[in-house]
Amino acid sequence: MSMPAAPNRTPRQDGFRMPAEWAQHSAIWLSWPHDTKSFPPQNIEKAEALYAEFVQAISTSEPVELHVLDGAMRERAEHKIRERGTDMGKVRFHESVYGDVWIRDYGPIFIKNEAGELAIAKFVYNALGEKYQELLKDNFIPYEMNKLLKLPMYEADIILEGGSIDVNGKGTVLTTEQCLLNKNRNAHLSRSDLEAYLSEYLGAPHVIWLPEGIEGDDTDGHVDDVARFVDETTIVCAIEDNPNDANHAPLQKNYEILNNATDQDGRPFTVIPLPMPGRVTKEDGERLPASYANFYIGNTVVIMPVFGHENDAKAAEILAGIFPEKKIVPIEAYYLVYGYGTFHCASQQQPA
Repeated sequence: MSMPAAPNRTPRQDGFRMPAEWAQHSAIWLSWPHDTKSFPPQNIEKAEALYAEFVQAISTSEPVELHVLDGAMRERAEHKIRERGTDMGKVRFHESVYGDVWIRDYGPIFIKNEAGELAIAKFVYNALGEKYQELLKDNFIPYEMNKLLKLPMYEADIILEGGSIDVNGKGTVLTTEQCLLNKNRNAHLSRSDLEAYLSEYLGAPHVIWLPEGIEGDDTDGHVDDVARFVDETTIVCAIEDNPNDANHAPLQKNYEILNNATDQDGRPFTVIPLPMPGRVTKEDGERLPASYANFYIGNTVVIMPVFGHENDAKAAEILAGIFPEKKIVPIEAYYLVYGYGTFHCASQQQPA
C-alpha cells in the first residue's frame, strides 16, 4: 500500500526537498521502450539496442530498476542487456502497465529531508498537454512503484513533468514559461501560483523562468534540453552558434537570463555554454529535439547523448571538465531521440 503523507501537509512543511541530481543515488528507474508512436517497427530494435547500452553503462554506477510490460518483454530486454556484458545482479525487473519510455516525466519525484528519509512528490501527468491519449495511463505509475517503495507520498494537484524542472538542491529551480505556463497544463494557475507549488513540493522557493525550449520538442519546452545545474552555483546552457538556426535566438536569450540571474542566496551563477548538435531530423525532415544537455548524472558516470556531429567531442570535453571525478560515457542516441527524448528524459534517480 502507498503511504499518504499527513493530510493537508506539504513536503516543505515536513522538511523535504528535491535533491540535486549529483547527490548520491540508491537506484535509477527506467522503462523499457515499446511505444510504437515513439519507435516505429523499423526502429524499435535499434532503440532497444541503444537502451540496452544505456542500461549497461548506468548499471556500473547504480542499481537499475527497470519497468517491462510482461514476461515476454522481460526476456527480450534481459537478453539484449546481457549481450552487453551487464552484471544482471545490478538489474531488477518490474512488470508494469505503462505506455512510454520517458519515465522522467511521469515517474515520481523523490524528495528527502535532513534526517535522510525519502518521500515522493506526485504531480499529475496529462501526457504532455493531452497530446497522447494512449499515454495517460502513465499517470498511475508512481502509485504502482510505491506499492514496492512504501514511501510517504505528497500529491500536488498541478500538472508537471520531471523534465520541465531542474534543481540545485538548495532552493533554486529552473523551468520554462513555454511549458509550465502553457494553457494545456495549468491554465487556471498564475505564475505566482506555480511558484508556490514549486516551493511547497520541491523545496525550491527561488524560481528562474526561461522563456522557451528547443525546436522539435513535443514537450513544449522542457528545461532539461536547454539548461542544467551541474553544481549549486554552476549551470550549463545550450547554445546554437549558427545564427540561421531556429534555436539560435531562444537559446541566446536563455543564456543572457542565466548570466543575470542569482541563486536563492543572491549569488550569481557560473554559466557554461554547451554547444548544440546541429539539425537532427527524421527521414521526412522533421526536426528532432537533439541536445547534449539531456545528459544523466550518475554516481560514477555521466551518460550523454551524441549524434554523429562534430560537436559531440567538444560537448564531451566540456562535461569531462565539469565532472572530473566521473566517467563521461557518450552513447549514439539517434534512435532514442527519434522518440523525442534521450537519457535524462528516459530516467529518474532515487536518492540514497
